[in-house]
Amino acid sequence: MFTGLIEEQGQIKSCNISSKGMEIIVLCSKILSDVQNGASICINGACQTVTDFGKDFIKVQASNETLKVTNYKNLKTDDKVNLERALTLNKRIDGHIVSGHVDCTAEFIEAKQDGFSKTFFFKLPNEFAKYVIYKGSIAINGVSLTIASIENNIFSVELIPTTLNEVNLADLRKGDIVNIETDLFAKYVEKIFNSKDNTSKINYGFLAENGFI
Repeated sequence: MFTGLIEEQGQIKSCNISSKGMEIIVLCSKILSDVQNGASICINGACQTVTDFGKDFIKVQASNETLKVTNYKNLKTDDKVNLERALTLNKRIDGHIVSGHVDCTAEFIEAKQDGFSKTFFFKLPNEFAKYVIYKGSIAINGVSLTIASIENNIFSVELIPTTLNEVNLADLRKGDIVNIETDLFAKYVEKIFNSKDNTSKINYGFLAENGFI
């Protein structure tokens, strides 16, 4: 599990794709302080297992399933990626609970200055828009952010300068693809409500009637 608070931006040294998947070497420094083989590292929002490391790099092997649902297939040498080590339970969770399991990708549309913040707009696949709610949480390339607006499958988030300086979203250009993890709990609730074995009296109608949604 992760928090969506990026620890550092790594740089792609190499990314070799084959029928087996993709082997990625990322240049980094801060996250190496306690790294070990088998450790979980969130790279652009996708949880990966460290298969090798050195004094200035980690190596991971992304599966074909990961390539299907993430922007990894678009990675190239020298690209910046967001890095976060797994959550420990001895510190505050300042972001939100992020599993590192990417749901889909989204297309970057545009960014607009809004005071000292910048508003970023993204387009989601239609089937995932239902998991995005106003003021809800979302992870974009692993960054924990709050939904500022949502209309159909277009949503926005606002980033302050401090965040922009620490993550790779500032480098986005129109049409770029980002990794998206929607709210984990929303998916569990949907699964329970849609289950044939669900005998609970609590349903969407009940929640709406009592002001929960």
